[in-house]
Amino acid sequence: MPPLTWPRHLPLLPHVLVCLGAVSLSATGADPAARTLAIAHAATLVAALWWPAPAWWLSTVLVVGIAVGHPPTHDNQIWAWIVHAGVLFLLALRVRLSSAAVAAALSALPPVLLKVAGRPIGSWSVVAGALVLYVAAVFVGAVARGRREDRERLTAQIAATARERARRTVLEERARIARELHDVVAHHMSVISVKADAAPYRVQDPPRELVTELAAIRANALEGLTELRRLLGLLRSETDGHGAAVTSDVTVPRPSLARLDALLGNVRATGLRVSYRVEGTARTLSPGAELSAYRIVQEALSNALRHAPGATVRVELAYSTDWLSIRVANGPGTRPADPSPGTGHGLTGMRERAAMLGGRLAAGPTPDGGYEVAVTLPAPDRSPAADEETPA
Repeated sequence: MPPLTWPRHLPLLPHVLVCLGAVSLSATGADPAARTLAIAHAATLVAALWWPAPAWWLSTVLVVGIAVGHPPTHDNQIWAWIVHAGVLFLLALRVRLSSAAVAAALSALPPVLLKVAGRPIGSWSVVAGALVLYVAAVFVGAVARGRREDRERLTAQIAATARERARRTVLEERARIARELHDVVAHHMSVISVKADAAPYRVQDPPRELVTELAAIRANALEGLTELRRLLGLLRSETDGHGAAVTSDVTVPRPSLARLDALLGNVRATGLRVSYRVEGTARTLSPGAELSAYRIVQEALSNALRHAPGATVRVELAYSTDWLSIRVANGPGTRPADPSPGTGHGLTGMRERAAMLGGRLAAGPTPDGGYEVAVTLPAPDRSPAADEETPA
């Protein structure tokens, strides 16, 4: 018999109760011979916990043997029926209802035939009571088995739904990141196109082959831009999960760490006490790293604002030769948080942004009741020439 799922600390409670019941029923024999039969018959109740079908066959044989070889007396004539009903109940917990019903019908046949044959197995009322007991045992066992199977199916469905929701969340966040990175990629493609177009005019009498190659580079860059616009149109045609179309304003400047002071100012205006510290020499990173770092800080601050209103938040950036470390930690809130469904995907989005760049993310509660997000992003040093921006 499967262990209980509740209470959690007593999963084997039914097994213990069955064993105690078997011990009690084994002591119901009126004489030594009857007590020996009672012990043997009660043992089938324990065996039915692991092998219900063989235990039922053995119990049926013992019931017939008891009725024929050593009929119970008036004082203990019901113990054999109770043991066999218990075995039927344990059988109904493990097999299909049709099989349990067949077992109950076969169990009812011997006492009826023995009573008709005149064997001293008790009055007709005792036999009828035994049959009712068999039916009740099968019915209760079948209901319990059905409820257990329903719970198992529901648990499996809930787990499958949770997996699908997590997968959909990841895909939606990746699509959102791709929409934001489109501007970064499109900028670089535009720079390539413009520089390839202007290069022949910066050299006197450039070779014809060089002009042809630069024209091909510009044509490929323009074709790539066209495909990027089509891809962006496909991504922006999706909805945000509430029926609203996803849109993006390309006229808004691309977020970067240079705009972090403005973000912190907006957050402070909501009541959060935010401190900001930079370690190392701040430098301009690649556009993708700048965008991801800004979004990670923004999402971490949004989570603190939603879940710990009035808290103190520390934002720390640490620049090293090849890495940028971001740490956003907040203490416990000073007032209860209002229910909020959130506007993003929280940790999932931050984890996807870090993984996209080959970085690492760790997040969890702090001992003082707050929460901390720590991210490490690859940030190799870039020369100023690599950051030159040319309008598309």
